Amino acid sequence: MSKSKLEYIWLDGYEPTANLRSKTKVENDFSGKLEDCPLWAFDGSSTKQALGGSSDCLLKPVAIYPDPARTDGFLVMNEVMNADGTPHESNSRAKINDPDDDFWFGFEQEYFIMSKETQLPLGFPVGGYPGPQGMYYCSVGGRNTHGRAFVEEHADLCIAAGLNFEGINQEVASGQWEFQLFAKGAKRAGDEIWVARYLLDRLTESYGYYIEYHPKPVKGDWNGSGMHANFSNTTLRTCGSKEIYEQICEAFRPVTEEHIEVYGEFNDERLTGKHETASIHDFSYGVSDRGASIRIPIITVQNGWKGWLEDRRPASNGDPYKIARRIVETVKSAKIKETAS
Repeated sequence: MSKSKLEYIWLDGYEPTANLRSKTKVENDFSGKLEDCPLWAFDGSSTKQALGGSSDCLLKPVAIYPDPARTDGFLVMNEVMNADGTPHESNSRAKINDPDDDFWFGFEQEYFIMSKETQLPLGFPVGGYPGPQGMYYCSVGGRNTHGRAFVEEHADLCIAAGLNFEGINQEVASGQWEFQLFAKGAKRAGDEIWVARYLLDRLTESYGYYIEYHPKPVKGDWNGSGMHANFSNTTLRTCGSKEIYEQICEAFRPVTEEHIEVYGEFNDERLTGKHETASIHDFSYGVSDRGASIRIPIITVQNGWKGWLEDRRPASNGDPYKIARRIVETVKSAKIKETAS
């Protein structure tokens, strides 16, 4: 008889920023298939998802990946369900309306690596600041590059887990990094970001680090951390029309507040109109414009207006399920008038 460790992962009920939770289930002769992952339960009164007098919440497995840190182990992403089997109010994944996986997402997850000892980003001296931003972005060498071994190990773990991991780079501040993931299907894109975050957070336990997802952890003249959302659907990938792209972008304008509401806590500290962001109070879009709310990539234009858009507003601590859901709803609401390009 063989035994497998299944790490059941879910999001708790903290608002507005949910936290990852997990616990291990040991299964005998496990097949490795999602359909063979049993429902499980947890104490929702300890995660702000239930009251003590009726505390059971259910874990419904929705995605499974090999666990690269465990022999014959698996990472199981779950939706939280009520005891009667209906989605819990905190279950943001279940609210996504993309049944045919028409929407593709590429998330760019930025974050700071923090030292547990100093409570500062890597490279920041105690009681002061390192040199100003400028030399850290995509840097090479020990003077400006901090945390590479950790970041490389995280990338290896994500690839070994089967995530569609697409890249890493140091960002503009000392100790700030980014990784990119791409997935076809809004729900799957959210699953992969959350599992990648889980692997990132778990890895810190071996390094004496922790991850700071706050969008503006270092005040002053430093870029904040975002989670740029690159997205497309069949229309964006195939229309070949500048006018249609502009109509879809315009659909975002009247629901600016609705997007900001789910794009992450403390995002007002980051979306100031400076440091490669648009103001949280405005909405704009433009080709190659990293100071706009939505950037139209130059590659999309060069490809005859066939490609994708990048919403630059989501914060690094945002819930990718909520972000994807809102983007899907807005794109679907666009009133497309068929015109010649």
